[in-house]
Amino acid sequence: MSKDEQEYSLSGDPIFRYTDGEKEWQSPMGEECIVQISEHIERHIGEVTWVFHEVISDTVHIDVHYVAPTDERPFHTLVTSGMSDLPMSTPEEADIPRFMELMITLPAHWQISQEAFSDEKWYWPVRQLKFLARFPHKYDSWLGWGHTIPNGDPAEPFAENTRQNGMIVLPSLLLDDAFHTLEIDRDKCINFYSLVPLYEEEMMLKLEQGSDALLELFDKYQVSDLVDVARINVVTGRK
Repeated sequence: MSKDEQEYSLSGDPIFRYTDGEKEWQSPMGEECIVQISEHIERHIGEVTWVFHEVISDTVHIDVHYVAPTDERPFHTLVTSGMSDLPMSTPEEADIPRFMELMITLPAHWQISQEAFSDEKWYWPVRQLKFLARFPHKYDSWLGWGHTIPNGDPAEPFAENTRQNGMIVLPSLLLDDAFHTLEIDRDKCINFYSLVPLYEEEMMLKLEQGSDALLELFDKYQVSDLVDVARINVVTGRK
């Protein structure tokens, strides 16, 4: 799909589809800013316990940095590096960040290990981080504030223990504003955004009425970017 043929939702946001012109496999250049990103994570979140390194990469090399829970921050935190090696294909006329990395925050009970990751109910956040970090480069597109992405077309739940089947891209509410950007040089500033899982009804509300309508309900039900696979659906008011 060319940019002239771009689909838009009723709220005016662009619609990305999994079948729209995926690029062929390309060898990545290698991570350019992994050291700066790792230092940024440790400065604002905590010590990087380990890094999930990609063995085989397509277009960009995506690693996932893991910060374990602490008394001050009792959550697991996962942050990508490598997505920002290439600029996203943002609209030329728009003042939109071109370089991005993604993160996701998981509750303390979440199992983080190679053994646990053999079960999709524990692994899917890592899968989503890696897929969405590569998505704009594979589809010659971009991600930004308030964009929603379904888990497949048609969308399917991330795992058997949840009905959530899509993501919205938002700044993290659990971190200070200082974490949200990392200036590499005068030409490159990396923006960090959080992935927040959504139910189908929440995805539809956002597409029909826009991000503000959804975020008003998030405020009402006190939904943050901490993943809760069984949280209240803010549209239906039920779990």
